[in-house]
Amino acid sequence: MRSVVEAVAPFRQTQLVLAVITVLGLALFAVGSAWTAHRVTTPLRALARASERLGRGEFALAVADTGRHDEIGDLARAYDHMRLNITAHGNELRRLAYTDRLTGLPNRARFSDAVRDAMASTPDHALAVLILDLDRFKHVNDVLGYALGDRLLLAVAERLAGDVLRDGDLVARLGGDEFALLLPGAGADAALAVARRIAASFERPLTLDDQRLDLSAGIGIACWPAHAADAGTLLVQAEMAMYVVKRRHEPVLVYDAAMDGRSAQTLSLLSELRQAIDAGELRLYLQPKIALADHRLVGAEALMRWQHPRRGLLPPVDLIQFAEQTGFVRHLTLWIFEETVRHWRALQAFGPLRLSVNLSTRDLLDQELTHKVDTILRRHGVPERGLCLEITESAIMDDPTRAEATLNLLSARGFKLSIDDFGTGYSSLTYLRRLPVNELKIDRSFVMAMAEDDAKIVRSTIDLAHNLGLSVVAEGIEDAPAYARLAALHCDEGQGYHMAKPLAAADFGAWAQDWNRRHGAEVVAAPLAEALA
Repeated sequence: MRSVVEAVAPFRQTQLVLAVITVLGLALFAVGSAWTAHRVTTPLRALARASERLGRGEFALAVADTGRHDEIGDLARAYDHMRLNITAHGNELRRLAYTDRLTGLPNRARFSDAVRDAMASTPDHALAVLILDLDRFKHVNDVLGYALGDRLLLAVAERLAGDVLRDGDLVARLGGDEFALLLPGAGADAALAVARRIAASFERPLTLDDQRLDLSAGIGIACWPAHAADAGTLLVQAEMAMYVVKRRHEPVLVYDAAMDGRSAQTLSLLSELRQAIDAGELRLYLQPKIALADHRLVGAEALMRWQHPRRGLLPPVDLIQFAEQTGFVRHLTLWIFEETVRHWRALQAFGPLRLSVNLSTRDLLDQELTHKVDTILRRHGVPERGLCLEITESAIMDDPTRAEATLNLLSARGFKLSIDDFGTGYSSLTYLRRLPVNELKIDRSFVMAMAEDDAKIVRSTIDLAHNLGLSVVAEGIEDAPAYARLAALHCDEGQGYHMAKPLAAADFGAWAQDWNRRHGAEVVAAPLAEALA
């Protein structure tokens, strides 16, 4: 019966207190949430953005909150350490990508960039590039070992950087024993002066482990803008000049446009030569070999000519050298073996003839050579003693150990072996005694100069060969006096234009008949013919 308002008044007061408490709780929760977001969520979002920057490769900006001492600080420091480690690793990779690890010099990529930068920064000035290649470096590695070869490269790098360079010049190692120099602001004359200083510096011998080494190098020079419009072409032209220097055995050479045209022509010919074998454009030529004592026809040297459909009959002098550098010469060797063996039996009608085939450096290093030759001989039924294999001294000395192994295999199969161009290479009497050779061919340069000063050399070579049990062939006999003099010196055989120029295989028979008729030679089954049968 009391008033309801009076009855619920205490509860109204309690309800108001609860409302106030709720509002205060919500306010405290809002403040706590804001504090938590500021303390935890915001740093986590910052770390997420930092990870995105790291993923994009942006390593310059440091990660925030690394000074905190809670879990967020630990995570931030881990992220920042990762950033620093990736940066250091990237810097090391860039250093290795642009630096030669042995010498510490810039490598080819860095040198190319430096040439481009120099061209861009000095558009109104000239610059020159020198590329040099050490002589006989392969022999240093083969004889003295790769460790001493590396020390030699280090010494060359120090000598170039210390004694030769001007202020602002750059020296780099392009690879192997090849170095390059960038000379900003230098023309051809200034570059030649630097190259001569390099040559003079190399005249001082280098001593490593009590081993005295004589340094020399071939140096090619190209200038911008005189010779090229861009960095890539400039480097190619300097390297081209260097290769010409090595081939001519000269110390220094400035690039000339004629070199480029010749190289382009050679490259074009090599591409066409790959198709010439299948198209039947190659021709076999034979140059007779005569016994000087009785004028008998005893053999012939097999030579290759190319009947080019547009350029006519091409001699293979420069082409063979380029083909050997690319390895294509092996295909040419197999072709000439096939053609020589195919004609061999028919040629025996003009006497007991042994046909000579030239082997290149690449052939001597081919471990499958003996198997390939055996296959050709069996296919045509020709004995090994019917062929003489001619090898130049330089081909033997490029890798004496492997060459000796190959020659021993060929000799064991019954081939006659001959050292071609004897006297122009680097072979020693030690190798001459060890190699299973049967014949020496005196180089034409000595035979053609016999009337002047080289007669003693020819006589000594003939006596040396005979004392070692070898026969002697003189090439390059151009006239009757040289023929008679070589016969008087007891040279066994000869070949040259005085007897006959190289003849097409189809014309060789007619020439042989005429030679035998003019010199009264009878084609009989001599002991050699019986051995070849």
